[in-house]
Amino acid sequence: MNHKNEIRTFLKYVIPSVFSFALSGVYSIVDGYFVGNSLGDIGLSAINIAYPIVALIQAIGTGIGMGGAIHYSISNAEGDKKQSRLYIAGSMWLMAIAGILMTAVFAISPDPVLKALGADGKLLTYAEEYIVIIAIGSILQVAGTGFVPFIRNHGGSVYAMMSMVAGFVANIILDYFFVWRFSLGMAGAAWATVIGQGVTMMIALIYLIRNRLITFSISRASFRSVFISIIRIGIAPFGLAMSPNIALVIINRFSMSYGGEPAVAVYACIAYVICIVYLIFQGIGDGSQPLLSEYYGKNEYSSLFYTRRIGYIFSMILAIAGCGILYAMKGHLGLLFGASAEVNAEASRIIPIFLLSVPFVAISRITTAGFYAMNKSILSYIVTFAEPVLMLIIFLVLPPLLGGQMMIWWGTVAARILTALIALILKGYEDRKIDGSTVSYIS
Repeated sequence: MNHKNEIRTFLKYVIPSVFSFALSGVYSIVDGYFVGNSLGDIGLSAINIAYPIVALIQAIGTGIGMGGAIHYSISNAEGDKKQSRLYIAGSMWLMAIAGILMTAVFAISPDPVLKALGADGKLLTYAEEYIVIIAIGSILQVAGTGFVPFIRNHGGSVYAMMSMVAGFVANIILDYFFVWRFSLGMAGAAWATVIGQGVTMMIALIYLIRNRLITFSISRASFRSVFISIIRIGIAPFGLAMSPNIALVIINRFSMSYGGEPAVAVYACIAYVICIVYLIFQGIGDGSQPLLSEYYGKNEYSSLFYTRRIGYIFSMILAIAGCGILYAMKGHLGLLFGASAEVNAEASRIIPIFLLSVPFVAISRITTAGFYAMNKSILSYIVTFAEPVLMLIIFLVLPPLLGGQMMIWWGTVAARILTALIALILKGYEDRKIDGSTVSYIS
């Protein structure tokens, strides 16, 4: 395949994926927008505190779906159709089990987790009202996010995008009616999210049934090895989906100590919008993953590395564009979510600090996606979880010594820059293990 064809193929897979992930980023801020403009700073803070649980449920679906879909693609590329079917069945069982477990854990007694995330008093009451309903619909969210990677790996990237668009539109419409027209507050926002994910799941299910990508047929002897293989790969995409939210938890906890509830509300405004850019990078990585896995399965390393290189270039272009847009609208972030004038002013002052780290996040995400697409699990784990570990270490050291809350903001940037450097070092190490002539050709 020549480079023009490779670029066209890359764009065919990646553009719908980027749009889908950007949409999922907007999806995540819809509840914040409606609740913030209905209940003010307290509602916005409650959504921000509770959202990591929502992200956890959806990330589990993403991890299982990506883990199964990557093995499905590699097995197909190797000509092993029987094995590829086993990965479909294993993924379906894991999604069902995960959905039931998430409902059991978070619907029955969410308070301990919410308190650990920093909620108390009225904030805890609001967050609990939201998360119990989210937990009831866990199976819809796990399946909705888990089905999409299989559709994308089967060549249905546009259909996957449309299923997410339908869920997004449903969520907006229901948020408007439930939160604003019927004044259902946090509960209304939660039901809108659950039903929206259900719409995505049902549309995705139709595709899977039509293309015979649904099966639960797997022997007990095969299940254990398939289960382990899916989880081994799925941990990295799960971690990528969760990493902004792990960071959210860490930043919220330290911000409550140094800046209090206003600092949490400030970061909520920033996190809601900047996560869209981060998800675009994940869209590039996950959109190119089917191609990378296919090239890897066929030992077509020059195409693999060239495709990854396009991913880096494309992500940098979008990083610069995203930073420009967010900087231009920095004075209106808090107002978008109904925050107070004080929170809006502080968010406007702080977001340029966060924008410095955006290109480095792009490097980390594209590199990690390349690792797990090639079944390099350990390397993908290192890059995925380096950021929260570094962030925690930095937060324990810098704020007490050099300036409290401001060091929380700068420490976040430092952790993301260091993670990108680790990613590049590991990428160079792995590239050198592959045929030298191929590496030199694409580097």
